[in-house]
Amino acid sequence: MTAPASGGQRWARPAAGREPAAAALLGWLADPKAPGLCVVTGSAGCGKSTLLAWLVGHGTRPGTAAERRVHAFAPAGGLGVRALAWMLADQLGVAARTPGELARALAADARRTVIVLPELHGAADPEATAALVDLLVGVRHLRLVVEVRTGDTPRPAAAGDAAVLDLDDPRWTDEARRAEWERDGHAERPEAPPEQADSLPGLDDPVAVLAADPYRLTTAYETAADAHGGLRDAWLRAGQALVAAQPPASRALALRAALGDTADPRLAPALDEAAADAPWRMAWSRVRGDVRPPWPGPALALAHTGGRLLSCDHQGTVRVLDAGTAAAEGRLPEPYPGATALAALPDGAVLVLDARGRVHVDRALVARPTGLEALVAEDAGPAQEEAAKALAEACEATALATGPSGLAAVGDAGGTVHLPAVTRSARLHEGRVTALTVCQLPPSDVPLLYSGGVDGRVRAWGPGGDPLATPVVERPCAVTALSARYVAETGPVLAVAWSDGRVDHHVLDTGVRRSFRPGQPVTAVAVTPEGGMVVGTAEALVALRPV
Repeated sequence: MTAPASGGQRWARPAAGREPAAAALLGWLADPKAPGLCVVTGSAGCGKSTLLAWLVGHGTRPGTAAERRVHAFAPAGGLGVRALAWMLADQLGVAARTPGELARALAADARRTVIVLPELHGAADPEATAALVDLLVGVRHLRLVVEVRTGDTPRPAAAGDAAVLDLDDPRWTDEARRAEWERDGHAERPEAPPEQADSLPGLDDPVAVLAADPYRLTTAYETAADAHGGLRDAWLRAGQALVAAQPPASRALALRAALGDTADPRLAPALDEAAADAPWRMAWSRVRGDVRPPWPGPALALAHTGGRLLSCDHQGTVRVLDAGTAAAEGRLPEPYPGATALAALPDGAVLVLDARGRVHVDRALVARPTGLEALVAEDAGPAQEEAAKALAEACEATALATGPSGLAAVGDAGGTVHLPAVTRSARLHEGRVTALTVCQLPPSDVPLLYSGGVDGRVRAWGPGGDPLATPVVERPCAVTALSARYVAETGPVLAVAWSDGRVDHHVLDTGVRRSFRPGQPVTAVAVTPEGGMVVGTAEALVALRPV
Protein backbone atom coordinates (compact mmCIF):
# COMPACT_ATOMS: atom_id res chain seq x y z
CA MET A 1 0.00 0.00 0.00
CA THR A 2 1.27 3.42 -0.93
CA ALA A 3 -1.21 5.75 0.68
CA PRO A 4 -1.55 9.15 -0.95
CA ALA A 5 -2.41 11.94 1.44
CA SER A 6 -3.86 15.34 0.75
CA GLY A 7 -1.01 17.79 0.39
CA GLY A 8 0.87 15.53 -2.05
CA GLN A 9 2.75 13.33 0.45
CA ARG A 10 2.73 9.57 0.04
CA TRP A 11 3.09 6.99 2.74
CA ALA A 12 5.38 3.98 2.25
CA ARG A 13 3.98 0.49 2.68
CA PRO A 14 4.01 -0.88 6.22
CA ALA A 15 6.24 -3.87 6.89
CA ALA A 16 5.28 -7.56 6.70
CA GLY A 17 2.05 -7.25 4.74
CA ARG A 18 0.33 -5.13 7.36
CA GLU A 19 -1.53 -3.04 4.77
CA PRO A 20 -4.97 -4.10 6.10
CA ALA A 21 -4.01 -3.11 9.65
CA ALA A 22 -2.53 0.18 8.45
CA ALA A 23 -5.66 0.96 6.42
CA ALA A 24 -7.83 0.26 9.48
CA LEU A 25 -5.66 2.51 11.63
CA LEU A 26 -5.85 5.37 9.13
CA GLY A 27 -9.59 4.83 8.78
CA TRP A 28 -10.01 5.12 12.54
CA LEU A 29 -8.01 8.36 12.53
CA ALA A 30 -10.18 9.84 9.78
CA ASP A 31 -13.55 8.76 11.23
CA PRO A 32 -14.99 11.57 13.41
CA LYS A 33 -17.43 9.11 15.01
CA ALA A 34 -14.79 6.56 16.00
CA PRO A 35 -13.97 6.03 19.70
CA GLY A 36 -11.17 8.16 21.07
CA LEU A 37 -8.96 5.18 21.91
CA CYS A 38 -7.44 2.59 19.59
CA VAL A 39 -5.70 -0.38 21.25
CA VAL A 40 -3.12 -2.15 19.09
CA THR A 41 -2.60 -5.56 20.61
CA GLY A 42 -1.24 -9.01 19.83
CA SER A 43 1.38 -11.47 21.02
CA ALA A 44 5.04 -10.65 21.55
CA GLY A 45 6.88 -10.15 18.27
CA CYS A 46 3.78 -9.79 16.08
CA GLY A 47 4.76 -6.34 14.80
CA LYS A 48 2.82 -3.95 17.03
CA SER A 49 5.73 -1.60 17.60
CA THR A 50 6.72 -1.75 13.93
CA LEU A 51 3.23 -0.70 12.85
CA LEU A 52 3.17 2.20 15.31
CA ALA A 53 6.66 3.27 14.23
CA TRP A 54 5.32 3.42 10.65
CA LEU A 55 2.39 5.57 11.79
CA VAL A 56 4.56 7.93 13.83
CA GLY A 57 7.27 8.17 11.18
CA HIS A 58 4.80 9.35 8.56
CA GLY A 59 2.30 11.13 10.80
CA THR A 60 4.86 13.53 12.27
CA ARG A 61 6.25 14.73 8.93
CA PRO A 62 5.69 18.41 8.08
CA GLY A 63 2.73 18.87 5.78
CA THR A 64 0.94 15.70 6.84
CA ALA A 65 -2.81 15.90 6.28
CA ALA A 66 -4.71 16.94 9.41
CA GLU A 67 -6.68 13.68 9.66
CA ARG A 68 -3.42 11.68 9.75
CA ARG A 69 -1.32 13.99 11.86
CA VAL A 70 0.39 12.58 14.98
CA HIS A 71 1.13 15.31 17.51
CA ALA A 72 3.02 13.41 20.22
CA PHE A 73 4.37 9.97 20.95
CA ALA A 74 5.98 8.58 24.08
CA PRO A 75 7.30 5.01 24.42
CA ALA A 76 6.13 3.91 27.86
CA GLY A 77 8.60 1.05 28.27
CA GLY A 78 10.55 1.44 31.50
CA LEU A 79 9.10 4.86 32.35
CA GLY A 80 7.07 6.00 35.32
CA VAL A 81 3.84 7.88 34.79
CA ARG A 82 5.28 11.26 35.71
CA ALA A 83 8.15 10.91 33.24
CA LEU A 84 5.64 9.90 30.58
CA ALA A 85 3.39 12.88 31.34
CA TRP A 86 6.35 15.28 31.15
CA MET A 87 7.47 13.81 27.82
CA LEU A 88 4.00 14.33 26.36
CA ALA A 89 3.64 17.82 27.84
CA ASP A 90 6.98 18.87 26.38
CA GLN A 91 6.00 17.70 22.89
CA LEU A 92 2.54 19.26 23.08
CA GLY A 93 3.71 22.68 24.25
CA VAL A 94 2.07 22.72 27.68
CA ALA A 95 3.43 22.73 31.22
CA ALA A 96 2.15 20.06 33.60
CA ARG A 97 3.42 18.66 36.88
CA THR A 98 1.09 15.65 37.03
CA PRO A 99 -1.07 13.50 34.74
CA GLY A 100 -4.17 15.34 35.95
CA GLU A 101 -2.61 18.70 35.17
CA LEU A 102 -1.65 17.42 31.71
CA ALA A 103 -5.24 16.37 31.03
CA ARG A 104 -6.56 19.76 32.18
CA ALA A 105 -4.04 21.66 30.05
CA LEU A 106 -4.98 19.66 26.95
CA ALA A 107 -8.70 20.02 27.68
CA ALA A 108 -8.29 23.81 27.62
CA ASP A 109 -7.16 23.67 23.97
CA ALA A 110 -10.00 22.40 21.79
CA ARG A 111 -7.80 21.46 18.82
CA ARG A 112 -7.74 17.82 17.72
CA THR A 113 -4.65 16.10 19.12
CA VAL A 114 -3.39 12.59 18.35
CA ILE A 115 -1.10 10.84 20.84
CA VAL A 116 0.67 7.50 20.30
CA LEU A 117 1.81 5.49 23.34
CA PRO A 118 3.80 2.35 22.46
CA GLU A 119 4.78 -0.32 25.00
CA LEU A 120 2.18 0.28 27.68
CA HIS A 121 2.81 -3.29 28.85
CA GLY A 122 6.43 -2.35 29.63
CA ALA A 123 5.70 0.73 31.74
CA ALA A 124 7.34 0.96 35.15
CA ASP A 125 3.91 1.34 36.75
CA PRO A 126 1.33 -0.20 34.37
CA GLU A 127 -1.65 0.65 36.60
CA ALA A 128 -0.75 4.34 36.86
CA THR A 129 -0.01 4.46 33.13
CA ALA A 130 -3.39 2.90 32.34
CA ALA A 131 -4.98 5.55 34.58
CA LEU A 132 -3.15 8.26 32.59
CA VAL A 133 -4.64 6.86 29.37
CA ASP A 134 -8.12 6.94 30.92
CA LEU A 135 -7.64 10.58 31.93
CA LEU A 136 -6.62 11.55 28.41
CA VAL A 137 -9.37 9.56 26.72
CA GLY A 138 -11.82 11.58 28.81
CA VAL A 139 -10.82 14.69 26.83
CA ARG A 140 -13.16 14.67 23.84
CA HIS A 141 -10.83 16.14 21.22
CA LEU A 142 -7.93 13.77 22.00
CA ARG A 143 -7.25 10.58 20.02
CA LEU A 144 -4.97 7.96 21.57
CA VAL A 145 -3.29 4.95 20.00
CA VAL A 146 -1.80 2.60 22.59
CA GLU A 147 0.13 -0.65 22.32
CA VAL A 148 -0.69 -3.42 24.80
CA ARG A 149 0.57 -6.99 24.53
CA THR A 150 -2.14 -9.67 24.54
CA GLY A 151 -2.73 -11.05 28.01
CA ASP A 152 -0.87 -8.28 29.80
CA THR A 153 -2.84 -6.35 32.40
CA PRO A 154 -3.90 -3.88 33.51
CA ARG A 155 -5.48 -2.28 30.49
CA PRO A 156 -7.06 1.17 30.50
CA ALA A 157 -10.67 1.04 31.66
CA ALA A 158 -11.58 2.85 28.44
CA ALA A 159 -10.32 -0.16 26.44
CA GLY A 160 -13.78 -1.70 26.78
CA ASP A 161 -15.15 0.95 24.41
CA ALA A 162 -12.04 1.23 22.25
CA ALA A 163 -11.33 0.27 18.67
CA VAL A 164 -9.15 -2.86 18.96
CA LEU A 165 -6.61 -3.91 16.35
CA ASP A 166 -5.39 -7.42 17.25
CA LEU A 167 -2.46 -8.19 14.97
CA ASP A 168 -2.74 -11.92 15.73
CA ASP A 169 -6.01 -11.87 13.76
CA PRO A 170 -5.23 -13.04 10.17
CA ARG A 171 -7.51 -10.42 8.63
CA TRP A 172 -4.99 -7.69 9.47
CA THR A 173 -2.25 -9.25 7.31
CA ASP A 174 -2.11 -9.52 3.51
CA GLU A 175 -0.29 -12.84 3.14
CA ALA A 176 0.59 -12.24 -0.50
CA ARG A 177 2.18 -8.91 0.39
CA ARG A 178 3.92 -10.53 3.33
CA ALA A 179 5.42 -13.22 1.11
CA GLU A 180 6.57 -10.57 -1.38
CA TRP A 181 8.10 -8.57 1.45
CA GLU A 182 10.00 -11.66 2.65
CA ARG A 183 11.19 -12.47 -0.89
CA ASP A 184 12.67 -8.98 -1.03
CA GLY A 185 15.03 -9.97 1.77
CA HIS A 186 13.08 -8.74 4.77
CA ALA A 187 12.20 -10.86 7.73
CA GLU A 188 9.99 -10.37 10.75
CA ARG A 189 12.24 -9.66 13.67
CA PRO A 190 11.36 -11.25 16.99
CA GLU A 191 10.68 -8.79 19.76
CA ALA A 192 14.04 -7.85 21.20
CA PRO A 193 14.59 -8.16 24.93
CA PRO A 194 14.84 -4.85 26.75
CA GLU A 195 18.23 -3.22 26.36
CA GLN A 196 20.40 -3.24 29.41
CA ALA A 197 20.63 0.46 30.14
CA ASP A 198 23.70 1.95 31.72
CA SER A 199 23.42 2.06 35.48
CA LEU A 200 22.12 5.26 36.98
CA PRO A 201 24.42 7.52 39.00
CA GLY A 202 23.96 7.96 42.70
CA LEU A 203 20.74 9.86 43.30
CA ASP A 204 22.51 12.05 45.89
CA ASP A 205 24.95 13.58 43.38
CA PRO A 206 23.45 16.74 41.79
CA VAL A 207 26.03 17.06 39.01
CA ALA A 208 25.91 13.39 38.04
CA VAL A 209 22.12 13.24 37.83
CA LEU A 210 22.06 16.25 35.51
CA ALA A 211 24.28 14.33 33.08
CA ALA A 212 22.14 11.17 33.11
CA ASP A 213 19.00 10.25 31.13
CA PRO A 214 16.41 12.62 32.67
CA TYR A 215 13.44 10.30 32.02
CA ARG A 216 15.09 7.33 33.71
CA LEU A 217 16.16 9.62 36.57
CA THR A 218 12.58 10.84 36.95
CA THR A 219 11.32 7.26 37.14
CA ALA A 220 13.99 6.41 39.71
CA TYR A 221 13.08 9.41 41.88
CA GLU A 222 9.35 8.63 41.54
CA THR A 223 9.88 5.23 43.11
CA ALA A 224 12.60 6.22 45.59
CA ALA A 225 11.72 6.10 49.27
CA ASP A 226 14.78 8.13 50.30
CA ALA A 227 14.77 11.95 50.07
CA HIS A 228 18.38 11.95 48.79
CA GLY A 229 19.23 15.07 50.73
CA GLY A 230 16.31 16.99 49.25
CA LEU A 231 17.37 16.28 45.67
CA ARG A 232 14.39 14.00 45.03
CA ASP A 233 11.82 16.68 45.89
CA ALA A 234 13.73 19.31 43.91
CA TRP A 235 13.93 17.06 40.84
CA LEU A 236 10.24 16.23 40.89
CA ARG A 237 9.42 19.92 41.46
CA ALA A 238 11.62 21.15 38.59
CA GLY A 239 9.98 18.56 36.35
CA GLN A 240 9.82 19.49 32.71
CA ALA A 241 12.75 21.90 32.95
CA LEU A 242 15.00 18.88 33.46
CA VAL A 243 13.65 16.82 30.55
CA ALA A 244 13.32 19.73 28.11
CA ALA A 245 16.00 20.37 25.49
CA GLN A 246 17.97 23.25 27.01
CA PRO A 247 21.62 23.90 27.95
CA PRO A 248 23.04 21.96 30.93
CA ALA A 249 23.61 25.18 32.90
CA SER A 250 19.95 26.15 32.52
CA ARG A 251 18.88 22.72 33.76
CA ALA A 252 21.20 23.12 36.75
CA LEU A 253 19.68 26.52 37.52
CA ALA A 254 16.16 25.07 37.42
CA LEU A 255 17.17 22.33 39.85
CA ARG A 256 18.90 24.87 42.09
CA ALA A 257 15.79 27.07 42.17
CA ALA A 258 13.68 24.07 43.18
CA LEU A 259 15.79 23.15 46.25
CA GLY A 260 14.01 23.48 49.57
CA ASP A 261 15.61 25.10 52.60
CA THR A 262 15.93 21.73 54.37
CA ALA A 263 18.08 20.27 51.57
CA ASP A 264 21.62 19.07 52.21
CA PRO A 265 23.67 22.32 52.37
CA ARG A 266 26.25 20.87 49.96
CA LEU A 267 23.74 20.71 47.11
CA ALA A 268 23.24 24.46 46.58
CA PRO A 269 26.91 25.39 45.97
CA ALA A 270 27.38 22.37 43.69
CA LEU A 271 24.39 23.41 41.59
CA ASP A 272 25.46 27.08 41.62
CA GLU A 273 28.76 26.00 40.09
CA ALA A 274 27.01 23.81 37.51
CA ALA A 275 24.77 26.77 36.59
CA ALA A 276 27.67 29.22 36.16
CA ASP A 277 27.12 29.52 32.39
CA ALA A 278 23.39 30.20 32.69
CA PRO A 279 22.16 33.70 31.76
CA TRP A 280 20.82 34.14 35.31
CA ARG A 281 21.89 34.11 38.91
CA MET A 282 19.35 33.14 41.51
CA ALA A 283 18.77 35.92 44.04
CA TRP A 284 16.46 33.82 46.20
CA SER A 285 13.81 31.12 45.97
CA ARG A 286 10.98 30.04 48.22
CA VAL A 287 9.42 26.64 47.57
CA ARG A 288 6.55 24.70 49.08
CA GLY A 289 7.58 23.52 52.54
CA ASP A 290 10.20 26.22 53.21
CA VAL A 291 10.21 27.67 56.73
CA ARG A 292 13.18 30.12 56.76
CA PRO A 293 11.43 32.34 55.69
CA PRO A 294 8.15 30.54 55.10
CA TRP A 295 6.99 29.79 51.59
CA PRO A 296 4.33 32.47 50.86
CA GLY A 297 1.99 30.07 49.07
CA PRO A 298 1.07 29.63 45.41
CA ALA A 299 1.74 32.80 43.42
CA LEU A 300 -1.19 33.25 41.05
CA ALA A 301 -0.53 36.99 40.64
CA LEU A 302 2.31 39.39 41.52
CA ALA A 303 2.75 43.16 41.73
CA HIS A 304 5.32 45.59 43.11
CA THR A 305 4.31 48.53 45.29
CA GLY A 306 6.41 50.87 47.40
CA GLY A 307 9.47 48.61 47.34
CA ARG A 308 7.44 45.59 48.39
CA LEU A 309 6.17 42.56 46.49
CA LEU A 310 2.52 41.53 46.56
CA SER A 311 1.67 37.87 45.98
CA CYS A 312 -1.86 36.49 45.68
CA ASP A 313 -2.54 32.80 46.34
CA HIS A 314 -5.25 30.34 45.29
CA GLN A 315 -7.56 31.44 48.13
CA GLY A 316 -7.32 35.11 47.23
CA THR A 317 -5.04 36.03 50.13
CA VAL A 318 -2.70 38.87 49.12
CA ARG A 319 0.58 38.73 51.04
CA VAL A 320 3.00 41.63 51.39
CA LEU A 321 6.61 40.44 51.03
CA ASP A 322 10.02 42.02 51.31
CA ALA A 323 11.08 42.36 47.67
CA GLY A 324 14.69 41.48 48.48
CA THR A 325 14.10 38.30 50.48
CA ALA A 326 10.42 37.31 50.13
CA ALA A 327 10.12 37.49 53.92
CA ALA A 328 6.54 38.11 55.02
CA GLU A 329 5.63 41.65 56.09
CA GLY A 330 1.89 41.18 56.37
CA ARG A 331 -1.19 40.70 54.24
CA LEU A 332 -4.17 42.66 53.01
CA PRO A 333 -7.02 42.48 55.52
CA GLU A 334 -9.55 40.95 53.13
CA PRO A 335 -9.13 37.87 50.94
CA TYR A 336 -10.38 38.01 47.35
CA PRO A 337 -11.49 34.49 46.37
CA GLY A 338 -11.05 33.75 42.70
CA ALA A 339 -8.46 36.51 42.21
CA THR A 340 -6.70 36.36 38.84
CA ALA A 341 -4.71 39.62 38.63
CA LEU A 342 -3.18 42.28 40.88
CA ALA A 343 -2.33 45.90 40.08
CA ALA A 344 -1.01 48.66 42.31
CA LEU A 345 -1.74 52.38 41.95
CA PRO A 346 0.88 55.03 42.82
CA ASP A 347 -0.82 55.89 46.12
CA GLY A 348 -0.57 52.27 47.31
CA ALA A 349 -4.12 51.22 46.50
CA VAL A 350 -4.32 47.65 45.20
CA LEU A 351 -6.74 46.58 42.49
CA VAL A 352 -7.71 42.91 42.43
CA LEU A 353 -9.46 41.31 39.45
CA ASP A 354 -11.47 38.16 40.12
CA ALA A 355 -12.56 35.34 37.82
CA ARG A 356 -16.02 36.92 37.38
CA GLY A 357 -14.52 40.07 35.87
CA ARG A 358 -15.02 42.25 38.94
CA VAL A 359 -12.40 44.70 40.24
CA HIS A 360 -11.98 45.07 43.99
CA VAL A 361 -10.12 48.01 45.54
CA ASP A 362 -8.07 47.59 48.71
CA ARG A 363 -6.64 50.77 50.25
CA ALA A 364 -5.01 49.17 53.29
CA LEU A 365 -1.53 50.12 52.06
CA VAL A 366 -2.41 53.74 51.22
CA ALA A 367 -0.54 56.19 53.45
CA ARG A 368 -2.99 58.43 55.33
CA PRO A 369 -2.13 62.15 55.14
CA THR A 370 -2.00 64.03 58.42
CA GLY A 371 -2.13 67.63 59.57
CA LEU A 372 -2.08 70.33 56.90
CA GLU A 373 -1.38 67.73 54.19
CA ALA A 374 -4.70 66.10 54.96
CA LEU A 375 -6.52 69.39 54.41
CA VAL A 376 -4.99 70.27 51.05
CA ALA A 377 -4.35 66.87 49.49
CA GLU A 378 -6.25 66.04 46.33
CA ASP A 379 -6.89 62.33 45.94
CA ALA A 380 -7.46 61.33 42.33
CA GLY A 381 -7.14 57.66 43.19
CA PRO A 382 -10.81 56.86 43.81
CA ALA A 383 -11.84 58.30 40.45
CA GLN A 384 -9.32 56.09 38.63
CA GLU A 385 -10.38 53.09 40.67
CA GLU A 386 -14.08 53.57 40.03
CA ALA A 387 -13.52 54.01 36.30
CA ALA A 388 -11.58 50.75 36.17
CA LYS A 389 -14.23 48.95 38.24
CA ALA A 390 -17.11 50.13 36.08
CA LEU A 391 -15.38 49.24 32.82
CA ALA A 392 -14.24 45.84 34.07
CA GLU A 393 -17.77 44.87 35.04
CA ALA A 394 -19.19 46.18 31.78
CA CYS A 395 -16.80 44.20 29.57
CA GLU A 396 -16.38 41.07 31.75
CA ALA A 397 -12.67 41.71 32.17
CA THR A 398 -10.10 38.92 31.96
CA ALA A 399 -6.93 41.00 32.55
CA LEU A 400 -5.97 44.13 34.48
CA ALA A 401 -2.93 46.40 34.80
CA THR A 402 -1.94 49.83 36.06
CA GLY A 403 1.11 51.97 35.37
CA PRO A 404 3.26 54.21 37.59
CA SER A 405 1.19 57.22 36.53
CA GLY A 406 -2.03 55.48 37.54
CA LEU A 407 -3.16 54.59 34.01
CA ALA A 408 -5.41 51.55 34.25
CA ALA A 409 -6.16 49.05 31.49
CA VAL A 410 -8.48 46.06 31.29
CA GLY A 411 -8.75 43.30 28.70
CA ASP A 412 -11.73 41.11 27.88
CA ALA A 413 -12.61 37.67 26.55
CA GLY A 414 -13.09 38.96 23.01
CA GLY A 415 -9.50 40.19 22.65
CA THR A 416 -10.20 43.89 23.25
CA VAL A 417 -8.12 46.12 25.52
CA HIS A 418 -9.80 49.12 27.16
CA LEU A 419 -8.25 52.27 28.63
CA PRO A 420 -10.91 53.89 30.84
CA ALA A 421 -8.91 57.07 31.52
CA VAL A 422 -8.82 58.02 27.83
CA THR A 423 -12.01 56.16 26.85
CA ARG A 424 -10.24 54.20 24.13
CA SER A 425 -10.47 50.55 23.15
CA ALA A 426 -8.74 48.37 20.57
CA ARG A 427 -9.13 44.74 19.59
CA LEU A 428 -5.59 43.40 19.83
CA HIS A 429 -6.04 39.63 20.05
CA GLU A 430 -7.89 36.67 18.61
CA GLY A 431 -9.57 35.28 21.69
CA ARG A 432 -9.18 36.14 25.35
CA VAL A 433 -6.73 38.73 26.66
CA THR A 434 -4.73 36.86 29.30
CA ALA A 435 -2.31 39.50 30.62
CA LEU A 436 -1.61 43.24 30.61
CA THR A 437 1.25 45.41 31.82
CA VAL A 438 2.11 49.12 31.59
CA CYS A 439 5.62 50.56 31.24
CA GLN A 440 6.25 54.28 31.69
CA LEU A 441 9.00 55.76 29.50
CA PRO A 442 11.08 58.78 30.54
CA PRO A 443 11.67 61.65 30.23
CA SER A 444 8.02 62.56 29.64
CA ASP A 445 6.55 59.50 31.42
CA VAL A 446 4.75 58.28 28.31
CA PRO A 447 2.87 55.07 29.14
CA LEU A 448 3.33 52.04 26.88
CA LEU A 449 0.85 49.20 27.22
CA TYR A 450 1.67 45.55 26.48
CA SER A 451 -1.03 42.90 26.15
CA GLY A 452 -0.86 39.12 25.81
CA GLY A 453 -3.49 36.67 24.69
CA VAL A 454 -4.43 33.06 24.10
CA ASP A 455 -3.37 33.65 20.49
CA GLY A 456 0.28 33.62 21.57
CA ARG A 457 0.88 37.26 20.70
CA VAL A 458 2.23 40.17 22.72
CA ARG A 459 1.04 43.52 21.36
CA ALA A 460 2.20 47.06 22.17
CA TRP A 461 0.05 50.18 22.32
CA GLY A 462 0.92 53.74 23.24
CA PRO A 463 -2.44 55.24 24.31
CA GLY A 464 -1.66 58.44 22.39
CA GLY A 465 -1.47 56.56 19.09
CA ASP A 466 -2.53 53.39 17.35
CA PRO A 467 -1.42 49.90 18.43
CA LEU A 468 1.65 48.57 16.65
CA ALA A 469 0.53 46.38 13.76
CA THR A 470 3.21 43.74 14.31
CA PRO A 471 3.34 41.73 17.55
CA VAL A 472 6.32 42.44 19.77
CA VAL A 473 6.65 38.69 20.36
CA GLU A 474 4.72 35.72 19.01
CA ARG A 475 4.84 32.00 19.82
CA PRO A 476 2.51 29.03 19.21
CA CYS A 477 1.27 28.94 22.82
CA ALA A 478 -0.74 31.24 25.05
CA VAL A 479 0.67 34.07 27.14
CA THR A 480 0.03 33.43 30.85
CA ALA A 481 1.61 36.52 32.47
CA LEU A 482 3.33 39.81 31.56
CA SER A 483 5.39 42.43 33.35
CA ALA A 484 7.25 45.48 32.02
CA ARG A 485 9.36 48.17 33.64
CA TYR A 486 11.73 50.92 32.58
CA VAL A 487 15.17 50.19 34.06
CA ALA A 488 17.67 53.04 34.17
CA GLU A 489 20.67 50.92 33.12
CA THR A 490 19.06 49.06 30.22
CA GLY A 491 15.86 50.81 29.16
CA PRO A 492 12.50 49.02 28.97
CA VAL A 493 12.40 45.37 30.03
CA LEU A 494 9.53 43.02 29.21
CA ALA A 495 8.97 39.60 30.82
CA VAL A 496 6.59 37.14 29.14
CA ALA A 497 5.41 33.86 30.65
CA TRP A 498 4.05 31.22 28.29
CA SER A 499 1.72 28.26 28.71
CA ASP A 500 4.53 25.80 27.92
CA GLY A 501 6.32 26.89 31.11
CA ARG A 502 8.96 29.15 29.55
CA VAL A 503 9.55 32.71 30.73
CA ASP A 504 11.31 35.15 28.39
CA HIS A 505 13.04 38.31 29.61
CA HIS A 506 13.49 40.88 26.83
CA VAL A 507 15.74 43.94 27.03
CA LEU A 508 13.86 45.75 24.30
CA ASP A 509 16.44 48.37 23.31
CA THR A 510 19.17 45.78 22.68
CA GLY A 511 17.08 42.79 21.60
CA VAL A 512 18.70 40.55 24.24
CA ARG A 513 16.45 37.69 25.35
CA ARG A 514 17.08 35.47 28.36
CA SER A 515 14.85 32.51 29.17
CA PHE A 516 14.08 30.48 32.27
CA ARG A 517 12.02 27.34 32.81
CA PRO A 518 11.07 26.53 36.40
CA GLY A 519 9.59 23.20 35.29
CA GLN A 520 6.03 24.07 36.35
CA PRO A 521 3.18 26.09 34.87
CA VAL A 522 4.07 29.77 35.33
CA THR A 523 1.20 31.81 36.73
CA ALA A 524 2.85 35.16 37.49
CA VAL A 525 5.91 37.24 36.69
CA ALA A 526 7.19 40.63 37.87
CA VAL A 527 10.16 42.64 36.57
CA THR A 528 12.17 44.02 39.48
CA PRO A 529 13.37 47.65 39.74
CA GLU A 530 16.93 46.43 39.02
CA GLY A 531 15.88 44.66 35.81
CA GLY A 532 15.65 41.10 37.08
CA MET A 533 12.43 39.16 37.46
CA VAL A 534 10.39 37.22 39.98
CA VAL A 535 8.68 34.09 38.64
CA GLY A 536 5.64 32.67 40.42
CA THR A 537 4.17 29.16 40.22
CA ALA A 538 1.94 26.99 42.38
CA GLU A 539 5.05 25.45 43.98
CA ALA A 540 7.66 28.20 44.09
CA LEU A 541 8.55 31.87 43.99
CA VAL A 542 11.96 32.55 42.41
CA ALA A 543 13.90 35.82 41.98
CA LEU A 544 16.54 35.98 39.23
CA ARG A 545 19.24 38.50 38.29
CA PRO A 546 20.45 38.69 34.67
CA VAL A 547 24.15 38.26 33.91
